[in-house]
Amino acid sequence: MKVTFLGTGTSQGVPVIACECDVCSSADPRDKRYRNSVLISDGGKNVVIDTGPDFRSQMLDNQVMHLNGVVFTHEHKDHIAGLDDIRSFNFKQQEDMNVYATDRVQEALQREYNYIFSAYKYPGIPQVKLHDVNDDPFEVAGMQFIPIEVMHYKLPVKAYRMNNFTYITDAKTISEDEKEKIKGSKVIVVNALRKEEHISHFNLEQALAFIEEMAPEKAYLSHISHLMGKHADVESELPDHVRIAHDGLTIEI
Repeated sequence: MKVTFLGTGTSQGVPVIACECDVCSSADPRDKRYRNSVLISDGGKNVVIDTGPDFRSQMLDNQVMHLNGVVFTHEHKDHIAGLDDIRSFNFKQQEDMNVYATDRVQEALQREYNYIFSAYKYPGIPQVKLHDVNDDPFEVAGMQFIPIEVMHYKLPVKAYRMNNFTYITDAKTISEDEKEKIKGSKVIVVNALRKEEHISHFNLEQALAFIEEMAPEKAYLSHISHLMGKHADVESELPDHVRIAHDGLTIEI
């Protein structure tokens, strides 16, 4: 299985365009981040977790020519705002896009994209086939996803485990029962918004403590805001088995 980080950033703490802080003015391409998303590839099949506002650019930059499904973590705009652009895959593949989400997220999609789900199908609109996500494992394009509930302040968010890989975004707390689903993962991706405390996200210290508790062979930090600091500076402070993910990074699991 191959994992490509399509985006490792967040709308949280995004500065105005004129910002001249060290991160925003950095020449290091690793400091330029699209909104959080990953591409899971296995056996010639491709599945994306979340379609944020940068989805179209992410697909073009990574030359994704075929997409078998979209899996959503939650309904915040930085995770769903690019759904309309699946229409390109509809056109190329001549089939509906399989979309996997909880009931609550499906309701949000139907509200935000009412034209997709209306009885009258306007020519050229995205075509999707909704699939329910609950607490049970499910399969997408031959890949098994194990849902894990994490709390984004008071909002339940789905993290996912695929074989020995666990992907967690927008977590602040995780129950002991849900941690049991994560334990044994060889590779974990977890959000780390910034160094300072935040009401709904792990900060760097909390993310590192969680990684130490789960004890994976390798861990990657994602969902990074510009308030974290420059990629090279922060990474130099991390344990050897923990790295900061960057857009375009590909890892083999």
